[in-house]
Amino acid sequence: MTTTNQRHSDDELKAIFEDYLFTKGYESFPEVLYKPALQIMKMKAKRLRPVLLLTACEAFGENIAKALDTACAIETYHNFTLVHDDIIDEADIRRNETTVHKAFGVNKAILTGDAMLLHAIHLLNKAPRDKHFALLTAFEKVAAEVIEGEQYDVDFEDIPEVSLDEYLNMIRLKTSVLLAAALHMGAIIGNASPEDQKHIYDFGEKLGLAFQIKDDYLDTFGDQKTFGKRIGGDILQNKKTYLLCLSLTKADEAQRREIFNVFEEKEEEKKIEAMKAIYEQLNVHKDTFAIMEKFYDEALESLDALSIGKVQSQRLYEMAESIYKRSF
Repeated sequence: MTTTNQRHSDDELKAIFEDYLFTKGYESFPEVLYKPALQIMKMKAKRLRPVLLLTACEAFGENIAKALDTACAIETYHNFTLVHDDIIDEADIRRNETTVHKAFGVNKAILTGDAMLLHAIHLLNKAPRDKHFALLTAFEKVAAEVIEGEQYDVDFEDIPEVSLDEYLNMIRLKTSVLLAAALHMGAIIGNASPEDQKHIYDFGEKLGLAFQIKDDYLDTFGDQKTFGKRIGGDILQNKKTYLLCLSLTKADEAQRREIFNVFEEKEEEKKIEAMKAIYEQLNVHKDTFAIMEKFYDEALESLDALSIGKVQSQRLYEMAESIYKRSF
């Protein structure tokens, strides 16, 4: 392990990452698809995954300069999935910007996504030579899992009821594993031991589950001013969430009929209030908060198990808190 005492803040890591991304990260990208790729890559974003990757690398004592190409690879892969997701969802807007397929057409958006996936692999190949196999193995695994999770999410739109286990597996694949992989790959570059690589992956996976379930919770019980989007949007779309899946598990036959009747309600505010009332009647809002806390506590237990100690991993604790305790 290379030792270094320098620890950057989230904002500093984001600034370093974005400067590298837009000066070096896309130098060899196909020119004919460069503009549509930048359409999504330059959208305002938290850069959560690359910042996690760089934070993990630094926590294990390595210079983040060695991890910048891999951080670009993770962010490029993430945005590739968004380009194709927006086509599937027929979405016109992302992050208050026009989606790639609306700005450039569906065909060019598909090809742009394809090029971004290949470019992510190209960027991985620029990582330190002795880390190639481990990084590509981790990337191959997570890339397949995320696509599998997206397919489950699409399939669930046509299924009236999804079990809690099915739902948790879907969000694990669609959201959690990429956070976990970013941390894992940063730890690989940081020369972490196999045991520490496992602990930091587990930390990311559990944090990702808590993160996504909190998103479900805030969509229904959050404050619209801080959440940044309309409260009840998931309810209006009859979207499968932890709250809904748990409700169908706990409900008796009469309550189940009531839930399915709310699915058909056309008046938006009435629909939101009716479903919220069912959630409160079944106490699922409290149960959902409890499972979020459980996953968050398990994430911190994995962080505690790292061999580097709390001082060196302090930035990871701070990031976990900021990710989980957000109100937006």
